[in-house]
Parts: sequence; C-alpha cells; structure tokens
Amino acid sequence: MARDYYDVLGVSRDASETEIKKAFRGLARELHPDVNDHDPDAEEKFKAAAEAYEVLSDAERRRTYDAHGHEGLRSGGYDPRSSSFGSIDDIFQAFFGGQGGGFGGGGGPAGGGDIAVAVEIDLADVATGVRREVEFDAVSPCEHCRGNGAEPGTPITTCERCGGAGQLRQVSRTPFGQMVRGVVCETCAGSGKIPETPCEVCNGSGRTPGHRSQEVEVPAGIEDGQTLRISGAGHAGDAGAPAGDLYVEVGVAADERFQRDGTDLISVVSIPATEAMLGTAVTVPTLDGEKEIEVSPGIQPGFEEVLRGSGLPKLGGRRRGNQRVLFNVIVPTNLSEEQREMTERLDESLEEDNLGPRQGEGIFGRVRRAFG
Repeated sequence: MARDYYDVLGVSRDASETEIKKAFRGLARELHPDVNDHDPDAEEKFKAAAEAYEVLSDAERRRTYDAHGHEGLRSGGYDPRSSSFGSIDDIFQAFFGGQGGGFGGGGGPAGGGDIAVAVEIDLADVATGVRREVEFDAVSPCEHCRGNGAEPGTPITTCERCGGAGQLRQVSRTPFGQMVRGVVCETCAGSGKIPETPCEVCNGSGRTPGHRSQEVEVPAGIEDGQTLRISGAGHAGDAGAPAGDLYVEVGVAADERFQRDGTDLISVVSIPATEAMLGTAVTVPTLDGEKEIEVSPGIQPGFEEVLRGSGLPKLGGRRRGNQRVLFNVIVPTNLSEEQREMTERLDESLEEDNLGPRQGEGIFGRVRRAFG
C-alpha cells in the first residue's frame, strides 16, 4: 500500500510550498545513499521522497491527490513509475543544480564521496570524552602527481570539448517543464583540463585507493548511536574538488554496573536483611572509583542514596549528573532450626514502632522514580 505523501515528507496537509520544498531538501540530504551506505533501503526511501515532492510541489496534482488520493492521480494519467528522473543524480541536478554525490552546485570536478565508520567507547569515556583512532578504506590524492593527474614535469592542457568550463549544457523535459542544466564534462571529469601525459601511478585520475586512519575526538556526554561528522575526511574528490566527509557512529558499550538514565547513572547494591536492620557500610562502584556509603539502621528495600556529581555530563556541557544507588534487601532463605528459632523470637519481640513505615515515599514510588 502506497504511503501518504505528506507522511513521507513529514509535513502537515496544509503545509505551504516553501515548507514542502524545505522538507524535501532536508530529507534528500539525509537519505542520500552516499551518506547512508549502511542502509540498504536508503535509495528507495530517497526516491519515495522525490516522488512525494514531485506531486505535492505541483498545485494541480496536489489538489487531485488531496481530493482522491493515489487512485485519483492514476486516473488522471500520472504514474510515478514514468517519472523523468532516471537516477538519483537526475533528482539532485533538477532540484539542487549539482551532482548527488557532492550535494553541490553547478558543474566542475566531482566532489569526493562520504564514508561511514563505527567506533565503540566505554561508559566511563562518556564522562570525560576520549580520542579514538579509526581505520577505513578510502580514495586519497595521488602522492606521485599531487592529485593533478599529470606525470610530474609534463604539461596540462585545456579540455577542447568543454573549452575549460568543466561542464556542458543539457536540455531535458521534466514534469516541471523544460529544464536546462549543467552536466559534468566526461572528457575532463569536470576539471576543464587534461594532462598530456597521464600519471603512471593513478593513470591520470589524480586519486589512488588505500587504507587510512583518522583520530576522532569523541566529546563527553555523547549518547549511544550518535554520529560525528568530520568534514573533508572522506574520499578525495577530482582535482580541484573538495573531499567527502567522514561520519563516525559512536556506540557506548554496556556497563553491567550501571544503567544510564540521561545524565544520571543507576546502580543497585544488595545487602542482607540483618545488615539493613542493624546498619552497615557498603562499597559501591562509581566511574571515578569505589566509594563507601554508610547505611543507616532500618533501611528499607528500594531506598535510594544519591551521589551527586558522579553521573554523566550533557553533550557540550561540563556539569555531571548524579549516581542513584538503590538498595536491594535480601531476605535469608534455607534457615537452620536454630536460625528459625532466633527469627521467631525476634518476630515475637517486634512491636508496632519497629514495623512502622519510614517517612517519605514507598518502595514503588522510589523504583518508579529511579527507572523513569
């Protein structure tokens, strides 16, 4: 079943033409397969957004769609499968005036593609920030010719086909009428120049494939799954064109000692019921090392002790949240006969004052507050 075009673009049904165009431009950049090469459905999502925009940006088609839906469009002779946009580059050239790979404008040499990698850090690294080195395969400027594609010491001439402009003008018919656009000259790959003697290492391309490493600064407070963008650290572009970007998805490894709740950390300490009755001292782990907590006599299950400043900072901030320590009181089992007799004597000796509720919220309130 076809999705609603308004839902695809994420706009309301009374959205203005400007809002529709803005939504599509944002989605196009977000969903472009060069950025989402890890998502096998990125291209289909991208084309679905283009189809939705093609309908909603045309006043007559939009009126038909609002009144009769997809069936109304088909009855009126519009078939999304017959769209003149044969490729993703066609869509970018039509709406953005450039090639899809670079999100850029006009003609000229093609920019380099983006690269996506992943890195994993520990929860403790979230508190302070950390540097990590990532490795990946990438196309880099040829060191032999310094990226110009010519054998060192040989001349570079102006491209005869495009006259040095790097692009050719092309006229095509689209659902929006006749459109004139610039396309990259295939002879010079958009550079406007051609080496007389191509570089023997890169065969004139100015780029060579290889393995590269990049130091990444992961900021404090980052969330699991967030992505960092390092401009210009992706694949090298053609001579004279910018490199792509490097996108680093950060994963935060689970730490069995803590549960993360925004900037707070939650940990659980278990103590025997006898220690809960008599009071004790326990050692709890924190991101800054172990810390001793004094447990008052009569502590109840679910009691919460707050260690201020022992949590995590917000992204871009310095102040850290808290660590909330929940106490789990363990009731002894498998009592011996002697232990049972002592417990029975204790039970018989308890009075109402011994069993009265503690001041403040009950256990369920404390647990709900701790775990959101």
